[in-house]
Amino acid sequence: MTVANAGILSDVDDLRVSFASPDALLDEFGSTLFASLARSDQRHKGMTYLRGLLGARGRKSIRNIAAHVGGATTEQSLHHFISDSTWEWTPLRRALARHLARVAPPQAWVVQPLVIPKAGEYSVGVDRQFFPALGQVLNAQQAVGVWAVAEDYCYPVNWRLHLPASWLADKNRRNRALVPEGTVPETLGECMVRAFAEVVADWGVPARPVVMESLDGDLASVRDAFRTARVPVFVKIGSTFNLVDQAFGRGILPARHIMNHLRHLRRPVVLPAPTAAGSAALGVAAATKVRLPGRLAARHQDLLLLGTGRRGGPWPGELWLTNLVHGAPAELARLTCLRGRVDHAVTSVADRVGVRDYTGRSYNGWHRHITMASAAYAVAMLSE
Repeated sequence: MTVANAGILSDVDDLRVSFASPDALLDEFGSTLFASLARSDQRHKGMTYLRGLLGARGRKSIRNIAAHVGGATTEQSLHHFISDSTWEWTPLRRALARHLARVAPPQAWVVQPLVIPKAGEYSVGVDRQFFPALGQVLNAQQAVGVWAVAEDYCYPVNWRLHLPASWLADKNRRNRALVPEGTVPETLGECMVRAFAEVVADWGVPARPVVMESLDGDLASVRDAFRTARVPVFVKIGSTFNLVDQAFGRGILPARHIMNHLRHLRRPVVLPAPTAAGSAALGVAAATKVRLPGRLAARHQDLLLLGTGRRGGPWPGELWLTNLVHGAPAELARLTCLRGRVDHAVTSVADRVGVRDYTGRSYNGWHRHITMASAAYAVAMLSE
């Protein structure tokens, strides 16, 4: 499948999820999710941990999970299963993604950062930093999630922990968290690109457009986003992001200036609501061909600059780059709106099953916990 096939945007519009009871879903997940675990005791612990994530009250720490499903002996067993065991999380995530793609087909893969506030300083990747999206300095981890999203549902399938250069330079913290040898610093943009590249490259999931949160001025990561995936890609950019105006030959201009010249080309579009229970909104959209500036332009094809906004609101409200250069602006605008479903999903379901609740310090423990929390999220979503 190539990026020229714009039919990818609408071929799952009429598919809907078939819901089941939590117990039935847990049984189903037991035979699919844990197939890669060779030992029966690990499969049993996996099911126990899932039940605890779904049923324990309050924070989904290992202690609270164990209190819900068994007690002190269970706590030690589950701690070992998450923090000290040897099972690989990637096969579980791959199995989860493939299974869910069959029962709840996605319209897009949405890649979005997740801030995880922490009180201490020794949890893997924790650093005190400024988060522009929140407008404040926090002591926190930052992860990147890859979500399968449709207009009626969404669920996470992959995660990557962003490890700041300052954190990786501290050998004591690296060793304490058991960060694998060879782990090197990466920008948030690089982290996002690698998170989705793993999913779309060899997981055997449907080829769907990738919609990415803003990368600001990270030109290299924007280039890599389009170069990495042989599927449609949408990257949200800032208003001052410089681009080469291909349609009108005005040279290199900020994206906002290019889009301001297209006011007369705006067309109406019905924008989907940020939640399945919400109401659609009337909006406008326009698009024009552009290229990345400088030496990057010679190494890549034409792109489409898409502007979207609410009717009567400021123009442009959001700016996007996509390699779907022949797509209709109204259809493309509806696809970018799916990103809003993730924000709602984090607060309504993901936090409820403990996506941000891992209290350990190790790199492997964090990945195993968030893998199990993603599975618990899927059970909660499909049983509602």
